[in-house]
Amino acid sequence: MGNLLVRISIAVPMFAAVVCLGLIVCSKPAGSNSSSWLLQLGRCSKLQGLMGRLRRRGWTSSRGFAALVSKCKFACSASCCMLWALAKRVKCRTFPACFNLRRLIVRSKFSALIHRLKFPALSNRSDLSDLIDRLRVSGLIDRIKPLFFRRINSNTSIETSVQPDLTILNCRVRLTGKEMHGPASAVFEVEICGSIYTPDDEHETTLEVTIADVTDAMPGPSSVQAKVKQWQMPDSTIFRYDADLGKPSGRATTLSNWTTVARLRVDWLLFPRKGKRDLKFRTSISSRQTGQELARAECTYAYENADPGYVDLEEDRSRTKTLAVALAFAVSASDNKLFNCEVELIKNWSRNNVHLSQASGRARRKLEKALNKSVAFFRHGNRLNTYQICKEIVGIARIADRHGILDLCLHVAQAKGSVAPEELAILAELAAWLEVDIDAFRNKMERILPINMHQIKDAETVLGVTSDMSKDTARHHLNKEYSKWNARVTNSDPQIQAQADQMLSLIAEARHQYVG
Repeated sequence: MGNLLVRISIAVPMFAAVVCLGLIVCSKPAGSNSSSWLLQLGRCSKLQGLMGRLRRRGWTSSRGFAALVSKCKFACSASCCMLWALAKRVKCRTFPACFNLRRLIVRSKFSALIHRLKFPALSNRSDLSDLIDRLRVSGLIDRIKPLFFRRINSNTSIETSVQPDLTILNCRVRLTGKEMHGPASAVFEVEICGSIYTPDDEHETTLEVTIADVTDAMPGPSSVQAKVKQWQMPDSTIFRYDADLGKPSGRATTLSNWTTVARLRVDWLLFPRKGKRDLKFRTSISSRQTGQELARAECTYAYENADPGYVDLEEDRSRTKTLAVALAFAVSASDNKLFNCEVELIKNWSRNNVHLSQASGRARRKLEKALNKSVAFFRHGNRLNTYQICKEIVGIARIADRHGILDLCLHVAQAKGSVAPEELAILAELAAWLEVDIDAFRNKMERILPINMHQIKDAETVLGVTSDMSKDTARHHLNKEYSKWNARVTNSDPQIQAQADQMLSLIAEARHQYVG
């Protein structure tokens, strides 16, 4: 055990010194002298102290450390040995299995060292994979990297920046205004630089900017639509921005700096879908006289769209219609009977609202099969969770669409000529769950399901009075209903007169029950 600890205490500093040397070489500027560069970094870092401690303890001489360092050849060419070549030349079988070098290799730039080091004296050694499985020195690199990679990181942006080719037209897009006033005020600034060539000096030019969504894997890109008619293509809602650029300064005009040519407000645009979108901006400069394209450039911008896209909205509308049919069947089956007249009304509504005139024969057959399966489902006594259906509808449908769904359900209850108490009860629940105004619902009831169709005249459903109302509140509500129906007694329409008489009788009964 003592021999094992001695070997560990010797090998770890040796390995640390080798990594330090490799990291120094990786950061050496191209064209500089290796020895002078090492000396310069050794003076300004902690490497000199590390080497001194190794010498004082005798590790450098007793374990051949100096020989190892002297035989390391530092090269900048790409022909130096790779990681697995080094792996076959290093042996370290005495380290505990709890150590692991993989994190060191991942977190540091140790692979760059492998491209620059050769170890000719380390032949006939075992695999480095054994060392990788037994060493864990991740903390070492975290302490070493700030000493040697500061110079490299400071030049990264200069090395990676790509200068545009000024012999052609280039474009780029920046998003501005979002930080100050939110997404609604965000603006896409389209900038160009490079060269524009015209047939002559007096040529007028125009600018055209279009946007395509290239996010989804589709046969072709999806168009971005315009909410503002001014920026819509003729006979289309596809976005297109047009502007006059005037006359260039000559036949060959070069913009050496990025120049803003268009500011496109985000609230002008309607994207296909919500979420992260890859937008391809196409900038085209054309001749105003001939319409010939003189220059064109494209660029892609990643944008996070917070609003539903037009594809999302279309899917929501389709889903809403499907859920509306489900609610209509639920109303029809609420009294444990499914009348053929009600089924035909629901089927006809479905056929009219899915635009079967434009659908293929296969789509029509699919719809009929789905409707027949729904009929069989309810005739077997099955029921749906109407509350969850309404909750989903509220999340995706506009209030106007929800009113339309309620109208459908009221007409289903009307189809057989009379309405059962169970149907009235579920209709009241649907109105509440769809968040339709109670007064608007009762007006629909009076128009579509007059009181003479009710099998049982329920004051709470028809008049809107409830048992939890105080007497004063109930009295005020019933007086309001009485005034409304009393004015209709003299209506010229006999049906309205008959309905008014029945409503006044129901109000009198409710007054006795709720007011006393």
